[in-house]
Amino acid sequence: VQLQASGGGLVQAGGSLRLSCAASGSISSIDTMGWYRQVPGKQRELVAGISRYSTRTYADSVKGRFTISRDNAKKTVYLQMDSLKPEDTAIYYCNIDGLVGFRYENYWGQGTLVTVSS
Repeated sequence: VQLQASGGGLVQAGGSLRLSCAASGSISSIDTMGWYRQVPGKQRELVAGISRYSTRTYADSVKGRFTISRDNAKKTVYLQMDSLKPEDTAIYYCNIDGLVGFRYENYWGQGTLVTVSS
């Protein structure tokens, strides 16, 4: 099972980026999908999550600016990030609970760097 994240980069404050994370391999179904971020020296934190029923959860710091969505057919989760701030600078990781065989397992993507300049 692999998670391929993309879409990170350098953007000015106030700008937008869209992250994507596609799952591949022996996953027959995906439950929760989410995005986390981590800054060096700090703990990884949840940014946004989306359940199989499309119930969404957001960190308070990104509410109203970020939108998480998913495409089940493509096994892909997206994070639309608008009105970006310098404090959004971090490595962003996708995370899924995927059904492999008869068990749900948790998987992480490799991370994609988002840098917001002031």
